Amino acid sequence: MTGRVQILDNSDVQSGISLLGIPGAAWNFIRRWPVIPVAVLTMLVFMAIFAPFIATHDPNDQNLRSNLARPFWYSEYYESDPVGSGIENRHVLGADKFGRDVFSRVVYGTRVSLSVAAVSMISGTILGAWAGIMTGYYGGLLDELMTRFVDIWNALPFLLIALVVAVTVGQGVIIMMILLIMLTWVGFVRNIRAEVFTLKTRDYVNAARVAGASDLRIMYRHILPGVANLLMVLASLRVGGLILTAASLSFLGVGIPTRVPSWGAMISDGRDTLDEAWWISFFPGLGIFLTVMSMNFLGDWIRDRTDPRLRQLQD
Repeated sequence: MTGRVQILDNSDVQSGISLLGIPGAAWNFIRRWPVIPVAVLTMLVFMAIFAPFIATHDPNDQNLRSNLARPFWYSEYYESDPVGSGIENRHVLGADKFGRDVFSRVVYGTRVSLSVAAVSMISGTILGAWAGIMTGYYGGLLDELMTRFVDIWNALPFLLIALVVAVTVGQGVIIMMILLIMLTWVGFVRNIRAEVFTLKTRDYVNAARVAGASDLRIMYRHILPGVANLLMVLASLRVGGLILTAASLSFLGVGIPTRVPSWGAMISDGRDTLDEAWWISFFPGLGIFLTVMSMNFLGDWIRDRTDPRLRQLQD
């Protein structure tokens, strides 16, 4: 028995899309531009900024009468009113074992997760960029020392370091940001260093050096713009991993304190009641999934649009 592989051309794909009810022009626009990832990220940022106006309850307000209250579409639960909570106190996405509203905690958790990831990524990118630029530009002993330091740092178990810091220093949003910055910046050094090795031999850099420009001016005005696209791609692709790391630390109890609503801590709170109250862990997990996937898709799009070879294949 022999099989036959049929290769679809662009016209076949367009006809299939038309059958689904999507116009060809709309499909080309969605395919060319990151419409869906940007829309998801815009929604999450909107939730983070206007969390006090979107949330229906105080995220830390406990009401044991609403213990493990079901989401709003479980109408029979609220009609029977087993806890006497009343229809007016219906929880949109249910409540956890302490009676805290899951929807409000997910909304406020969006603010915490995005702010921690944004601050950590921006700070780590700046530190990693300048370390990579200086290492690649000067070379020599500085290059050797920095490379060996990065190798040693990558070999250290980050989770053990986080546990030691949490025990000795304590928990907090600032501590979480510092830990993530320490994790982030080393990931940029090698890539930026390799790019600088090629940029510093370019004619315009040699011309600036002959003209009397200082090393700092050359790195800032001529080297940094050359690695800006690489920095943007690396940062966008690593934000998703940073959010997952922050959620993992919160899940293990070594990150953000429990009084601060965060997606990772919410998943940890619901792990003991997954069989009867799945919504406690599901919705913060959905928030992590949407954020990470959107950032990964956006990072892929930035890489495709900034790489001339990939851009030619698309066009």
